[in-house]
Amino acid sequence: MSFESLGLMAELVHAVSEKGYSVPSPIQQQAIPLVLEGRDIMAGAQTGTGKTAGFTLPLLQRLMVSSKPGKGRRPVRALVLTPTRELAAQVHDSVQTYGKHLPLRSTVVFGGVSINPQKQKLIKGVDILVATPGRLLDHISQRSVDLSSVDILVLDEADRMLDMGFIRDIRKVLSLLPREKQTLLFSATFSKEIKQLANGLLRSPALIEVARQNTAAESVTQVVHPVDKKRKRELLSALIGGNNWKQVLVFTRTKHGANRLAEQLNTDGISSAAIHGNKSQGARTRALADFKAGQVRVLVATDIAARGIDINQLPHVVNYELPNVAEDYVHRIGRTGRAGNEGEAMSLVCVDELTLLKDIERLIKRKIPQVMFEGYEPDPSIKAEPINKGRGNKQRNTKKRVHKPASSKRRDGQLPARNTQKRDRKRNAG
Repeated sequence: MSFESLGLMAELVHAVSEKGYSVPSPIQQQAIPLVLEGRDIMAGAQTGTGKTAGFTLPLLQRLMVSSKPGKGRRPVRALVLTPTRELAAQVHDSVQTYGKHLPLRSTVVFGGVSINPQKQKLIKGVDILVATPGRLLDHISQRSVDLSSVDILVLDEADRMLDMGFIRDIRKVLSLLPREKQTLLFSATFSKEIKQLANGLLRSPALIEVARQNTAAESVTQVVHPVDKKRKRELLSALIGGNNWKQVLVFTRTKHGANRLAEQLNTDGISSAAIHGNKSQGARTRALADFKAGQVRVLVATDIAARGIDINQLPHVVNYELPNVAEDYVHRIGRTGRAGNEGEAMSLVCVDELTLLKDIERLIKRKIPQVMFEGYEPDPSIKAEPINKGRGNKQRNTKKRVHKPASSKRRDGQLPARNTQKRDRKRNAG
């Protein structure tokens, strides 16, 4: 099957060919004809399946077919919402790449950078807007964007947006969109919350699933290496150096942990960089570019910051610490084994994390093989210590909370509830 046989116009087929693709992936084969028909879709797809092109290509064609010549400012006709800056930038790159032979304008807006250049582009008018929810609401409050003409809405990685606490922001954005529109929802997992959102938003959607729900990619070899917590860094350095790995993505649970590990690896003579939400957008972009170019061997990342990292032939992913939320394990290892390539995902697991490991194995419905390294066998006398669960886990708090009355309003006149959510987002933004 070819891209042309899916009904795409010549300009799009040409752009795809220039990108080096000739055969559409399974999700592209299913999604593209449905989107071209104007159907709402609910698609379950892991990262690395080609889902971005699956909605970008038909979206561009739909806008060209419905294009209405006119003078003045171009209205936003397609809105793509993503959970993170990196993913927003990646989606916008795809829009520009595949739309290079079309007279459509696009831009991307996200936090962490100055809002004024974004406002200038929006005021000039764009056909396609890619945005993170928080920054989009900032533009709405400053009247730099009007969403009343949106024909197509895409919610990309909807499960992650809900995990990050964006549901109220999303609902506010939805209230500003026309009722009659085409909606495309993409999610790696279908939680109850996702299904509730879809039921209230989609009209007779076509359901697409290219991988079983909550399963890890079959092209990824998974292994667990039991090791004491204090010896994890030593074992990681030995693995990277002993195997001469050139490109390794390593996950930690916290931003501080990412910084500390990157510094320690650099001390060991292994070039490393950390990427997380406390880093400026410029620093995150540079770290990712150096990693892709091979100037940095190890990229240490938190879960949220790693969303949107798109490296087709990334060979190794290491869980230096297991995630608090089992679903995040699937997202993590989905960074490797992409686009038909094989990948390896290994987890360094200490006694504290055995419960987390059981949760993951229960989710993916399989036992992950364990390989013990000689000289790094865990000390059986060490007892498990509690892990601060953080996001996605409810903990019992015996302290009585004292709710202080709100004393101020936001600059846009809304009550401080949004401040709380924004603060939560920053804390969780990895």
